[in-house]
Amino acid sequence: MRPWPGTPYPLGASYDGVGTNFTLFSEVADYVELCLFDDDGTETRVRLPEVDGFVHHGYILGVGPGQKYGYRVHGPHDPDRGLRCNPNKLLIDPYAKAITGDVDWHESLFGYRFGNPETRNDQDSAAHVPLSVVVNPFFDWANDRPPKTPYNESVVYETHVRGLTMLHPEVPPRLRGTYAGLAHPVVIDHLKALGVTAVELMPVHQFITDDRLDQRGLRNYWGYNTIGFFAPHAGYAALPESANQVQEFKGMVRALHEAGIEVILDVVYNHTAEGNHLGPTLSMRGIDNQAYYRLGDEPKFYTDYTGTGNSLNVRNPHTLQLIMDSLRYWVTEMRVDGFRFDLAATLAREFYDVDRLSTFFDLVQQDPTVSQVKLIAEPWDVGPGGYQVGNFPPLWTEWNGKYRDTVRDFWRGQPATLGEFASRITGSSDLYQDDGRRPHASINFVTAHDGFTLNDLVSYNQKHNDANGENGRDGADDNRSWNCGVEGPTDDPEINELRARQRRNLLATMLLSQGVPMLLHGDELGRTQMGNNNAYCQDNEVSWVDWTLAEKNRDLLEFTSALTAFRRQHPVLRRRRFFQGKPIRKNDELRDIAWFTPSGEEMTEQNWGDDFGRCVVVFLNGEGIPDLDQRGMRVLDDSFLLAFNAHHEDIRITLPEDGYGLQWTVVVDTATGAVTAPDQGEPVLSGGTLTLSARSLVVLQRTGQE
Repeated sequence: MRPWPGTPYPLGASYDGVGTNFTLFSEVADYVELCLFDDDGTETRVRLPEVDGFVHHGYILGVGPGQKYGYRVHGPHDPDRGLRCNPNKLLIDPYAKAITGDVDWHESLFGYRFGNPETRNDQDSAAHVPLSVVVNPFFDWANDRPPKTPYNESVVYETHVRGLTMLHPEVPPRLRGTYAGLAHPVVIDHLKALGVTAVELMPVHQFITDDRLDQRGLRNYWGYNTIGFFAPHAGYAALPESANQVQEFKGMVRALHEAGIEVILDVVYNHTAEGNHLGPTLSMRGIDNQAYYRLGDEPKFYTDYTGTGNSLNVRNPHTLQLIMDSLRYWVTEMRVDGFRFDLAATLAREFYDVDRLSTFFDLVQQDPTVSQVKLIAEPWDVGPGGYQVGNFPPLWTEWNGKYRDTVRDFWRGQPATLGEFASRITGSSDLYQDDGRRPHASINFVTAHDGFTLNDLVSYNQKHNDANGENGRDGADDNRSWNCGVEGPTDDPEINELRARQRRNLLATMLLSQGVPMLLHGDELGRTQMGNNNAYCQDNEVSWVDWTLAEKNRDLLEFTSALTAFRRQHPVLRRRRFFQGKPIRKNDELRDIAWFTPSGEEMTEQNWGDDFGRCVVVFLNGEGIPDLDQRGMRVLDDSFLLAFNAHHEDIRITLPEDGYGLQWTVVVDTATGAVTAPDQGEPVLSGGTLTLSARSLVVLQRTGQE
């Protein structure tokens, strides 16, 4: 088989209808062999004939979609200097668009012998490593259009391709746990009825289960162990053996877009599955270890800001190119609508400190494709100074960990949280306003995949992670949870009623807050993980959504859906700009927001510092919105009072006077779970009183104006 020279770009394997161009970057390689595999495992090696700018390339006529391949890199091997080339190790293409097969943890995958880590291992790994696959780039997108939902109109639903559908009775068994299953009409109908505008998918880049879990009979369920930044995970395809995952993923995106739902990917560009210096040689380690990974002061070892063994070297231009090429590919070819960056602070580490002006952010900012989609940071890593909530550049939004912690503390009755609670539910201006960002920079969440579910947050005081096999060492110890009196399930009706109310309080607070709400899948159904707050390895009923709960907890599902609809109807709950605490227009008499004590008096500095701090009323002025709509018209809405009582006893509140409203009607009450129209309730006059039930939230709509 005689290769033609081909071209150095694009990187990866590119099929043009006649043959395939293969390219691989390696600055340290002496030469590179392309290895083509038949279905029976027969290997044909072809030396790539050309090198341009450290890119090795060649074109093979007649090679097309479905062809399995890998690389062998011939070059220096000196681990003490960070050089780990070994042509006996078959390597996955970092730009592979599809990957097939699993890692079986055979000794040949490692660069050393198990009995002596200092001894070079020249065993051939080809039979034990996943293979890259040439893909067909052509797909009929029909009339696909990205929804482009504005941030302030978004409701994000964090979910898992496999976990969402594995137990769904109306999804055909062969489609459960797959991209096609997530795109099934019954799943999309549920998302639409819930008011979801975007699904945030946990990692779908090709990942592997590490040896430690494999030996315990567990699986990497969450997927934060990437080995291919361009390849959709084959395990989520209905027909993985046919390498059809690319087409199936695109079909899922097309179906969700047709329903008006965006697709956001949780991406892991901070590390790879190759781990530390004792990890396997699967791809980048054997291609150009120094370029792709951040090495320690002793180049034999890796710098680890992620707790997983290695960190990608974002100081190297070729590694940055890999990340940017991957992002652009998923936007342009796979048509996703945004990204949530796992441990994003790692990407901002130019040298050691987190730098908001790092090259990575510069590249994203100027990129005409990536800069136009939703960019969500998990704004922390495990390195020094890694907690960076509020410190990302203006283009970015952030998972607001301070929102999560404050709202949890407020509803479990922790004292002295009132001032911060007020800041969090109004968009966290203390974190984002000084940077020129808007309330939507705050992705508000109370629960996420990492931690308790909503049901478990109100049912457990401690984590219960025995099933993970780590003797309870894994998972966070500080969960800011409260079991309402009994640890775990109970038949006590009073405790169950309190837990139901607390679930509604937490959901309602999030959906009534300024910013972008993010629901965790199954929380609307009362899903439980039985107290496991780190179910990363539980690919089973512990983590999968139990759809029988949809009937059992129908009231919770209907309450959540009604609240998302309520939010959608009222722009004062999803403002594009921060509150100013003053009249917005010249002739306005009322400020855009005002805060009141339970007695109906305006809050003072002393009130904000009150140790009790468990009840507050806030006025949202629907006529004090400074925005214009898409046609340049003034945005107007109804005005509301939101009354929060996190105390364990009922509190009688007095409605404010002084022109705020002549009468008010309750439209949301978490004590009863009611979300009603304003003409269905009994009005309360200005200056009148209303009893706020213990641990409840009430929304009153102004139904009469002075």
